[in-house]
Amino acid sequence: MSTVDLSRVRWRKSSRSGHGNNGDCVEVAWSGDAVGVRDSKNPAGPVLVLPAHAWHSFLAALDRGCFDSPSP
Repeated sequence: MSTVDLSRVRWRKSSRSGHGNNGDCVEVAWSGDAVGVRDSKNPAGPVLVLPAHAWHSFLAALDRGCFDSPSP
């Protein structure tokens, strides 16, 4: 993937921020066909950049419960 310019993107904080995790969460931003993901506590820190199709696949896996913890 080529370099993605995230200097002017609008970051969006997860809607689950603040629900039992002290507001610590992730933020995402779209730039063309890429998605940036960063730690909301450290907005100047590193950013994980994914192709949009990989982000959509990740979200679909979340919806299917692929990352849920097993019940005791």
